[in-house]
Amino acid sequence: MALQKGKTNIIGITGGVGAGKSTLLSYIRDNYNCLVIMSDDVANDIKKKGYPAYDALVEALGKEILSDDGEIDKALMAKAIFNNKNKLKTVNNILHPAVNQYIINIVDDERKRGVYDFVFVEAALLIENGYDKIVDELWYVYADEDTRRKRLKASRGYSDQKVTDIFKSQLCDEVFREHCAFVIDNSGEDSLAFSEIDNRLKLWKI
Repeated sequence: MALQKGKTNIIGITGGVGAGKSTLLSYIRDNYNCLVIMSDDVANDIKKKGYPAYDALVEALGKEILSDDGEIDKALMAKAIFNNKNKLKTVNNILHPAVNQYIINIVDDERKRGVYDFVFVEAALLIENGYDKIVDELWYVYADEDTRRKRLKASRGYSDQKVTDIFKSQLCDEVFREHCAFVIDNSGEDSLAFSEIDNRLKLWKI
């Protein structure tokens, strides 16, 4: 599928942790007529009372994960699944399908409304979850491992071992490139990556 004028184009944004996806999406949000959907934000939303995953998570982990206002407390939930692979698997089996369905519903609605030129969907697991069949284009935000490692140590305080473990759990560069129509090199200055985006979307630049 190709990007077209006169419709809402759906673009998936993926890449390894520390590649700088959030920074690029902030630029896109400020410079294009678009909606940006961050999977982490969706995951937080669907855990709220009245949303799809709330009841299932409380049933699986117990009411001890709730704060005084009855909402799921992120720290308490993390404590409940700490070092428990079975509980972690249960939580992932609840959250991942719920997040995907929630995003797909938004995408379908925005395609019908036709208000935006673009809907950008950011998630680390877009390829694994088959989003290349849902979106019009899949973009890969690339940064070399040394750059990503430095960013994660500076911004999140991760140790070298933790970064290495995370890298091992994610797709390799070759797989990202195989599935994505467009690659943004975000190893250097932000302005260089912004220019790559503008060149790709020059027909829509505000």
